[in-house]
Amino acid sequence: MKSKISIHTAIALLLFLTNSFGQTKDSEIKNFLDNLSPNNFSGTILVANNDTIIEKRAFGLASIEYGIPNKVDTKFNIASITKMITAVATLQLYENGKIELKRPIGEYLPNYPNKLVRDSVTIHQLLTHTSGNNNFYVGDFLQEEKSKYKNISDFVSLFANDTLLSHPGTKYNYSASGFVILGLIIEKVSGQNYYDYVRQNIFKPAEMENTGELEIDSVVQNKASGYTTLFGESKFPKRNEHYLSKASPAGFHYSTVEDLFKFSKALRNGKLLKKSTAELMYEPKVKGYNTNLGYGMDIDLRYNQTIQGHSGGWYGVRGELMDFMKDNYTVVILSNIDDNGKTGASAVTNFFKELIAEKQTEK
Repeated sequence: MKSKISIHTAIALLLFLTNSFGQTKDSEIKNFLDNLSPNNFSGTILVANNDTIIEKRAFGLASIEYGIPNKVDTKFNIASITKMITAVATLQLYENGKIELKRPIGEYLPNYPNKLVRDSVTIHQLLTHTSGNNNFYVGDFLQEEKSKYKNISDFVSLFANDTLLSHPGTKYNYSASGFVILGLIIEKVSGQNYYDYVRQNIFKPAEMENTGELEIDSVVQNKASGYTTLFGESKFPKRNEHYLSKASPAGFHYSTVEDLFKFSKALRNGKLLKKSTAELMYEPKVKGYNTNLGYGMDIDLRYNQTIQGHSGGWYGVRGELMDFMKDNYTVVILSNIDDNGKTGASAVTNFFKELIAEKQTEK
């Protein structure tokens, strides 16, 4: 009898301490957001615990020149967070038996113009940034007239004939080009336009009603304009349309913090992929510049718990989707101003990593 009481007491104490620990984090998050100045961050932040939203806040201006504030449902450019969407679409085709991950892409794109890529690069390598393809966004794309990119195939001329950065399968090189190739495969295998495929098979089942691709000259209500400081080099931000195009499978969809939370929840809860396929996506496969990589997803193993998700950064764009796997927190941060990696959205990201995953503050 005595041992049973002590066991019950221990369990009750453990539950009490666990709840108290969670409440402490929640109160620290609330206090941080209460004191976050619009001068230090422009955008929206969502925090959920155990798939329940506990905070959703907006800061700063969606339009600086017209003084229009950001709202919690404002649409932001999400840059490379789009890669997670493309990865899920690719893995849906895999689990439906329509593609194999370790076969050369030439089996699906027999007319792809680069023979070495066609014969040697696999879907696995495209998903893990080990194909040797480059990041076309930082090349000639910056000088091009962006309005001409209407279809996925329109992006291919930017990189198809470039020399590979490394032999396929030998080295990690972050590659937007590889994800455009995945988009081509999705179109070829599914028989659908890429944008239609992700809308029907990802956005609709995940109930992401405010997510989609936009033309750069689209007039859309409740969309944040982007402002670039050239990553902290300039004190005077300027509009970022010159740096943007319509979304490709590698980047630039528009979304909201709640839609990205819905995406995270749908992915983790089996709405978008079977459990076995999702586990394959989450499994660390290669070491990137800082984190490990699964399939189209960062798997950060540097702290006291795994953080799964993806970041997005570009001129006038900064975003983060983070799932803290031990404490079951999801944090989504979207900003319409870039930063130097230590201020703005980056500082907000670091706060959550330090609080929840005990990241050590860099001095």
